[in-house]
Amino acid sequence: MTVTRSSIKPKEDRLNLRASSRQTSLIREAADTVGKTMTDFVLDSACSKAEEVLADRRHFVLDDDAWARFMEALDRPARAKPRLKELLETPSVLDRS
Repeated sequence: MTVTRSSIKPKEDRLNLRASSRQTSLIREAADTVGKTMTDFVLDSACSKAEEVLADRRHFVLDDDAWARFMEALDRPARAKPRLKELLETPSVLDRS
């Protein structure tokens, strides 16, 4: 997907934070290393961590309808997936000597 200037939404919110000189230097060096601005680096890093945290939640709250659909999906019998079986049975480059 090509990102054009017209497809980039303007940033409307501002985040303010304080950092030590060491933290600022570390972030600046990392951002420079990957060719990003400090803002882009910090936002990308924070969003990645936020997605990881939210994906790893162990407590989910569902309404009655969603719970019924969830339980129905769990109760369905497993289906054979030949391509998945082949993938898991094929030695990886790490398994070969």
